[in-house]
Amino acid sequence: MITKPGSQTNQSIVDGIAVLQALAVSSTPVGGKELAEQLGLETTRANRLLKTLASIGITQQTVGRKYQPGPGMHVLASQSLYASGLLRSAMPTLEKLSFFGRTVALGVLWNDSVSFLYHAKPGMSSTEAIGRIGLRTATNSGIGMVLLSQLDQESVKHIYHDKLIPGYPEGITSLLNTLNAIRQQGYARVEVTSETPQIENRPSHTVAVAIGNPINAAIAISGWISESDTLEIAKELQHAKQTIEETLKDSNK
Repeated sequence: MITKPGSQTNQSIVDGIAVLQALAVSSTPVGGKELAEQLGLETTRANRLLKTLASIGITQQTVGRKYQPGPGMHVLASQSLYASGLLRSAMPTLEKLSFFGRTVALGVLWNDSVSFLYHAKPGMSSTEAIGRIGLRTATNSGIGMVLLSQLDQESVKHIYHDKLIPGYPEGITSLLNTLNAIRQQGYARVEVTSETPQIENRPSHTVAVAIGNPINAAIAISGWISESDTLEIAKELQHAKQTIEETLKDSNK
């Protein structure tokens, strides 16, 4: 997770990471002018950042003079997953949660979005579940909401200071009240849009709990979850949280 920037923020690094993220989530190569408009940068600055990143293999230029992720970006992704140990430590526990017959997920918060490291529908193998889902809006996600609830109010206000808040047309006060309730109960329960047809027109929900020390991710179960089932699932997620954190602790010794 991130918090509001401090006084020593290096804008060049911030812009460079924004360029990396934009390329990482784009399904097609992107040109410098298009990227500049998307990120609100000057075209010359965007091109300079792209060329710098390309010079060290993080991005690469196509024959059409557009840019896409280079081998260096994939190496960084692989090395970061290995170094953190999060996915490796969590996967056995996530697989056991499949007995609920619902979608099981592990995700992290980045600004106002959630990135899923693991997202397994019922019957799906772990190899299929890794990295199969792109970014999702944090306020429409159980994982996003439980991770936002771990931030202080000023950090949340900074994230949404210049944008509309999906699902919260009343604005920041409404969101902060919801986050406070999540913080007090220790888990989030959020109605979400399901990937699969709803059963008997019943809505899908996600129940999620934050994990890590310090907290840097969350695990969740999604599907048709009644009010009466919510507490049982939350307890199982809390147990899974403890198991994952213990495994992470042991792997770091």
